[in-house]
Amino acid sequence: MLDRITYDPTILGGKPIIKGTRISVQFILELLAAEMSIDDILLEYPHLTREDILAALNYAAKTMAGEEILFTLEATA
Repeated sequence: MLDRITYDPTILGGKPIIKGTRISVQFILELLAAEMSIDDILLEYPHLTREDILAALNYAAKTMAGEEILFTLEATA
């Protein structure tokens, strides 16, 4: 599922996003925390899929667990 998550330093400041969108993992988590259901999110954002939302949750869980480093950004001078 993590193949659905990407980042681009030029989009949303490099935050992890759903591939092909400008919707961040953080935004999806905020919608869920605000008690929006997955079905409601899919109605509001029809270009997302259930798998996208589950991938965002999976990404957040793995990041919080410290089990994986999913992205490495190098500092530029």
